[in-house]
Amino acid sequence: MLDFEKSIEDIKKKIQSLEETQQKNDVDLSDEIDLLEAALQHEKEKVYLNLKPWDRVQIARLQERPTTLDYIPYIFEDFIELHGDRNFRDDPSIVGGLAYLDKQPVTVIGHQRGKDTKDNIYRNFGMAHPEGYRKALRLMKQAEKFNRPIFTFIDTKGAYPGKAAEERGQSESIARNLIEMASLKVPVISIVIGEGGSGGALGLGVSNRLLMLENSTYSVISPEGAAGILWKDSSLAKIAAETMKITAYDLQELKVADKIIKEPLGGAHHDVEMLANHIKEEFINQLKTFKDLSPEEIKDDRFNKYRNIGTFVE
Repeated sequence: MLDFEKSIEDIKKKIQSLEETQQKNDVDLSDEIDLLEAALQHEKEKVYLNLKPWDRVQIARLQERPTTLDYIPYIFEDFIELHGDRNFRDDPSIVGGLAYLDKQPVTVIGHQRGKDTKDNIYRNFGMAHPEGYRKALRLMKQAEKFNRPIFTFIDTKGAYPGKAAEERGQSESIARNLIEMASLKVPVISIVIGEGGSGGALGLGVSNRLLMLENSTYSVISPEGAAGILWKDSSLAKIAAETMKITAYDLQELKVADKIIKEPLGGAHHDVEMLANHIKEEFINQLKTFKDLSPEEIKDDRFNKYRNIGTFVE
């Protein structure tokens, strides 16, 4: 339970208490329960339709939030995961492979967080090493060779900053992905499903279209990190989140995000299948816009997207 959800939780407890009393004492409390159910729905709408930036950061970080591998079975058919970067090892914090979307062959790549402590250790909390980004690039170049559209799922606090990762060329691997993705001649459609943090997110995010889930975030640094740099006090992260423009709605206004996909009240974890179906529908619609474009036109479309971000005066 998050801080801003306490009022919702209080009503849920009252409903549960009445249901237990009704069952234990064999009395009819259905009218009272119905009133509380209506109050609960009203409170959910009041809370979840008026979320602050820091509230969305907290939802994006929830352990229960669906991951790349949670969405793939609902969106794609016949997914086959491919492993390894053909250089060092396989990085479990990035998953990728081949699949079908609406009967069309595609390549799917995404950050992968763990669902519990053991899984998080295995997945390195979704923070990729250089070999993860090299695996992703290998799959992207393969997709270009066979003319397959690319779909990427962004969900990471950032690339892993450990000593071994730096020794193996963390910065170079991300930089190379930025260069190579910018020149790909097949459509690249990305979606931020949780946190999109720093270069770790950008390593999968140079795309023709950037979609964002309603409660996802996308930023160069975490609110805690920004607060620590600006005010030497990471406890001011809530204020930093409001000034950094990291929410989907802020980024759509800045022309960074192209489309926002609504989530169920309370977040994606409340109805994964419904949300996945909406993502699938949007993927198919976005893909149709590239149907009649040549490879060069697809590359130019991506170039123009980034040229149109922000404002400037000559």
